[in-house]
Amino acid sequence: MGRLTLVDSPTPALLSSTPAADGFRMPGEFTPHSGTWMLWPARSDTWRDDARPAEQAFAAVAEAIAVVEPVTVGVRPDRLERARAALSGRINVVPLESNDSWMRDVGPTVVVDPKGERRAVDWTFNAWGGAVHGLYPNWAADDRVATRVAQAEHLARYRCPLIQEGGGLHTDGAGTIFVTEECVLSAGRNARIGRNEAQRLLMAYTGADVVVWLPSGVFEDETTGHVDNLLHVPAPGLMLLTWPEDTADPQMARSEAARRVLHAARNADGEPFDVRLLPMPGPLYMTEDEAAGLTTAPGSKPRRAGDRLAGSYANFYLANGRAIVPLLDPRTDEAALRIMADALPDREVVGIPAREILLGGGNIHCITQQIPAP
Repeated sequence: MGRLTLVDSPTPALLSSTPAADGFRMPGEFTPHSGTWMLWPARSDTWRDDARPAEQAFAAVAEAIAVVEPVTVGVRPDRLERARAALSGRINVVPLESNDSWMRDVGPTVVVDPKGERRAVDWTFNAWGGAVHGLYPNWAADDRVATRVAQAEHLARYRCPLIQEGGGLHTDGAGTIFVTEECVLSAGRNARIGRNEAQRLLMAYTGADVVVWLPSGVFEDETTGHVDNLLHVPAPGLMLLTWPEDTADPQMARSEAARRVLHAARNADGEPFDVRLLPMPGPLYMTEDEAAGLTTAPGSKPRRAGDRLAGSYANFYLANGRAIVPLLDPRTDEAALRIMADALPDREVVGIPAREILLGGGNIHCITQQIPAP
């Protein structure tokens, strides 16, 4: 991918067609990447103690990925010096305005065609629910990030009218995508257009032939049920699904419902999926000390001591030859890593302490976005 800059890059072409109409499809995350994009944490009502602890966690993730593929980190101009001090010289740091640091959700979903050409899908972003259940009131800079990344990567761009985030999608790369009704059809997103129209747009902009609708995501997930916190698709036909140990946990009914749908579902070729279970950490809660390090902002989601954290090992990232996995709970970390190693024998499984990312509302998959190899 080389060293990128956002300065003087040509504006990417804005296409009036759709990826499906042009023969493009969203590839699986497990296919080769030319690189990974991230954003740098800064928001003081999301990241405690002026984001210093989060910076360490983000840097650890970036460095673990950079061992196997190029990493570019977009940073607010006033944080460039701090980011460059925290990151090694092998990380490409570029100035990039954003409202927060969830590149999975605000960055582009890159689609490819059979010849290997790549294009960017720019989803409509409204901070996970706009005025209804959004997390902050101003998301204009976030909604420009996908265009800026497409610009840096020299990718033509589709703008999709569906309110959607990258973390609300998973794919097997062969024509099937996975979403949750709780997320896609939430009151602050696409409830007004209904499931049929939402599915039509999802298929048109991912090239999918099949949409598997799961009822809901992880309990108390502030994204309103992103599928990437509930499950991962780490190889063709394989699902790793979040599963709590305690049958009385509110997550159990959600995970059981998802497993029923996945067992009944078939891919675009009519084949079933191999569904395996990942232990769920915790339950985990924000502590008094952690909450004390946060500021408050008008219109933004308050974060308080005692809040349940939507911890999930499914929120990991596949880099070239590696799985970068959040470490969240000493009681369950080892079992989760062992299950992943068994499921992904051709990948090195790398655990990264990630509670600081979880405190912000997501995890490793949420802060990364892959650029598929051409």
